[in-house]
Amino acid sequence: MSNLEKHAWLEFRAANWVDDNDNFKDNYQEAICLHVLELLEVFSEEGHSGFSAPYAVNLFEKLAMFKPLTPLTGEDWEWNKLDYGDEIKYQNKRCSHVFKGADGRAYDSEGVVFYDYYTDEDGKQSKSHYTSRDSRVYIEFPYTPIKEYRYRESGAE
Repeated sequence: MSNLEKHAWLEFRAANWVDDNDNFKDNYQEAICLHVLELLEVFSEEGHSGFSAPYAVNLFEKLAMFKPLTPLTGEDWEWNKLDYGDEIKYQNKRCSHVFKGADGRAYDSEGVVFYDYYTDEDGKQSKSHYTSRDSRVYIEFPYTPIKEYRYRESGAE
C-alpha cells in the first residue's frame, strides 16, 4: 500500500466513514472511497515528483470536472447549436454553463452563485448554494470561467 493510500485510510477514519476495523459505515461512501483508492493507486504507480504531482493533480481536477484548460475563445468550433425552444441558442462545448444567444451575446449561466444558510430539524446550520436567472453574467472573449459567490436569502424553509 502506497503512502497516499495509507493517508487516505487515515482520513477515512478521521471523517468517521469507517469503523476501527476499516469497515465502511455507508455503502455509497464506500463505493466512492474505493474508486478514489483506485485513482490513488494509479497515481502512485506513476512515480510523480514534488514538481510533477501538483501539476498532474491540477490538470486531472480540471479535466475531471469538465473545466477548460485555457480561456474560452468564442470561436465557431466551440459551440453546439441547441435544437429546442423557440429561441436559437448555442452552448459552449468546452464549458457547459456558457451560452450564446441568436444575437451573438454570450453569457455564463453560473457567473453568480447565491448562497443562504438554513437550519435543519436537528438545529444544525448548513450552507445552501443555488443559481437562478439572476446568475447570468454576460461575457467577452477570451473568457476564463469564474464564479462570484453572493449571499442572498432564498426564502426557502
